Amino acid sequence: MQILFVADPLESFQTYKDTTFAMMREAQRRGHSIVACEPRHISWQRGSKVVAQVRRIRLTGEAPQWFEIQGEGLQELADFDAIIMRKDPPFDSEYFYSTHLLEQAEREGARVFNKPRALRDHPEKLAILEFPQFIGPTLVTRSADDIRSFHAEHQDIILKPLDGMGGMGIFRVGPDARNLGSIIETLNQGGATSVMVQKFLPEITEGDKRVLIIGGKPVPFCLARIPQGSEVRGNLAAGGKGVAQPLNEHDTAMAQAIGPVLMERGLLLAGVDVIGQCITEINVTSPTCFQEIFDQTGCDVAALFLDALEQALAA
Repeated sequence: MQILFVADPLESFQTYKDTTFAMMREAQRRGHSIVACEPRHISWQRGSKVVAQVRRIRLTGEAPQWFEIQGEGLQELADFDAIIMRKDPPFDSEYFYSTHLLEQAEREGARVFNKPRALRDHPEKLAILEFPQFIGPTLVTRSADDIRSFHAEHQDIILKPLDGMGGMGIFRVGPDARNLGSIIETLNQGGATSVMVQKFLPEITEGDKRVLIIGGKPVPFCLARIPQGSEVRGNLAAGGKGVAQPLNEHDTAMAQAIGPVLMERGLLLAGVDVIGQCITEINVTSPTCFQEIFDQTGCDVAALFLDALEQALAA
């Protein structure tokens, strides 16, 4: 089977923790051919199908040059058995355009995971709005007055941009409201940009848990990303410590409730972020933590993903 990975530049991968690399390694172990490109390499012209300038690679198992190129060239996306969209956020205009090109490739016969339309329909911060029974007090607004009212009600709040990743742009404002005005100005730019505001959840000290859902079913282990020192963010990119742990009953029940909904829409892989008993985000662009969970528990998440991918292709 030929699998095309649409991802960031291969040269930028940190293979000891990269989930896309873990997927590639498991795919190669099963005898599948690995092909890669970046979104900028995809194009379409009237009278032709969607194509990409791709590199066929083989994983060497060595560092730092962890792959070798076995061929390069232009290829129609519909020729591949599966296309894995793994471009990291931000979900900017170019990402948006890439989903449209991939959707055109689908019309030409390509099989894309996660589905391009589902990626567009599930922005990672806003996807939680569909599941209010699982989230804490949350506000999405451009209004500075609404944010101030939310703070007055809840006293301790988190503010974050809708297009952030890795904990970027996240602020906590306590009961004293210190710097609230400045933070609002920074995030909503005079009412031009929407902001998400959530009640601060003190359970963050126990970790911001990444619960992975593959093929509509929860992976039995999650990664609790625990803030370090005075930091309020648990994101690994912000210095959080990742601790793998079995899913508890509550998180399992939540994942079992939303997993089939996501799978039906073409989201083969999702990463649900949970603090305490509340979902805070649903990540669908390029969920991570495969390797951290495997290293600490032996649960082979990449194998579970390839199982689900092969099953979806056979359906």
